[in-house]
Formats: sequence, structure tokens, C-alpha cells
Amino acid sequence: MATAMGRKAAPARNIVAFRSYQSRAETLVKTYLLADPFIPYTSVFAGIFACKMVYDLCQLISSFYFRTYTTLTKIQRIEWNNRGMSTVHAIFISAVSTYFAFWSNLFSDHNPDGLLITRSSPLSTFTLGVSAGYFLSDLGMICWFYPSLGGLEYVVHHSLSAIAVAYSMYSGEGQLYTFMVLISEVTTPEINMRWFLDTAGLKRSSAYLINGVVIFFAWLVARILLFIYMFYHVYLHYDQVIHMHIFGILLVFGVPSALGVMNLMWFGKIIKGLKKNLAKRL
Repeated sequence: MATAMGRKAAPARNIVAFRSYQSRAETLVKTYLLADPFIPYTSVFAGIFACKMVYDLCQLISSFYFRTYTTLTKIQRIEWNNRGMSTVHAIFISAVSTYFAFWSNLFSDHNPDGLLITRSSPLSTFTLGVSAGYFLSDLGMICWFYPSLGGLEYVVHHSLSAIAVAYSMYSGEGQLYTFMVLISEVTTPEINMRWFLDTAGLKRSSAYLINGVVIFFAWLVARILLFIYMFYHVYLHYDQVIHMHIFGILLVFGVPSALGVMNLMWFGKIIKGLKKNLAKRL
């Protein structure tokens, strides 16, 4: 009988022990990992770790489910995994950025909580940290395998993005405009899909053409029209923008301008490629 009671008590002790460990883990996360002073550091680390994890998962999944993957060269496999990583980041950051920029009350003009240009939250800061971790990881890979994963324009693009995102994360300034620019990452999955289809020998497929049309409209909205709206928003709130640190002001005007010029150049190539593709099918 005593043995039976002991067996019943064992699960109860295990439950108590589990809850104790769970409570300690939650305390650790709240006190250190997600505490305001540590968020910029833990979030960047989380972003880098997530990139590594997604990269490895892409490699593992592709090896089993995509026949094309096994026929690729070593550098093509690296680019395949890298593009899978960038696609996951793009989906994540464009969705969260859209929420903060247009749906969240954090940056609303009706929110009386201080200047719009200096507003931030633990979640917004953590999100930017994760994105900064991605840009640093991807930039490192681009430089390490240069120019196989991208030329000078990619180095410039990622460098500017990493600097702007990191500054906004650490200082808390201009997070709204950082999120507006990051929404443009919504075009990355389509760009990557074009590469995947091309690598798989499906350049003449209907999927390739449809993807090209999607790229055109997504690029027009997210990288042309949205940038125009962002500058208009800066103009309307210029009286607040000038209260930023001088480096922050330079980033608000300089980075979107540089990226905007690059977007226009790439958009020209997209139009040219789409017209060429359509001409072959007519």
C-alpha cells in the first residue's frame, strides 16, 4: 500500500518540479532576455540564431523533397538555402512592419504618448533587433561568398538597411519610418521564387510569368508608391523629425533616398524583363 501511495506521489512531485522550472524560466526570460535594457542584444542574437536555424532547415528539407537541389553545385545550394532564409525573414518582417505602421496604435497621430518620432515598445524594438540580426547574417554571407550571392549593390543595400534598423532599434527614434521601409521586403519572396523557378529549369513556365507579373505590382506598391508615401509622411511630421539626433535625421532622409534610387533602377530592369517575357509568349 505504501508503494502504491509512493507511485501516486511521484507524478505529483514531477508536476511540481516542472512548474517550478517553468516559473524560473519565465522569470529568466522576463528579467533578462526581454527586459528593456537587454532587448537590443537578445533580439539581434535571436535574429542571427533564427537565420542559422532556417538555413539548416532549408538544407534539410530541400535535400529530401526537391530533386533539383541534389543536382546543384555547392555555391548554388548555398544560395538556395540563403534565399530560403531571406524569404522567411521577408514574410515575418513585412507582416509585422505592416501591423506597426498601419494597424497598431503605437504610431497613431491620435496617440498622445509623446512625439511620434520617438515612440517605441519592447515588441517593436525586439522585432527590429531580429531584422538587424538577419541583415548582419545575410551581409556576412554575401561578403564571405562575394560576388556569388550578390554584387556591390547588395552589399550597399544590406549595409544601409542594417545601419538604419540597428540605429532605430538602439535609439528608439524613427521606428515608424523604419517599419515603412521594411514593408518593402514583401517583394523578396517573389524575387527568390523567380530564382528558384529559373534554377529548376522552369523559366518558360506559366508560373514564371505569373510570378513576374506579381513582382511588377508588388514592387510598384511596396518599393515605389510606399516610399513616396513615407516621404510625404515625413513632410507632414517634419516638425517632429527635426527633434531627432542629427544622425537619425540623416538616416531618415538618406537611407530611403538611396534605397529609392536603387528600387527605381531595379524596377526598370523588372519592366524590361517582363516585357521581354511577354513578347516571347505573344
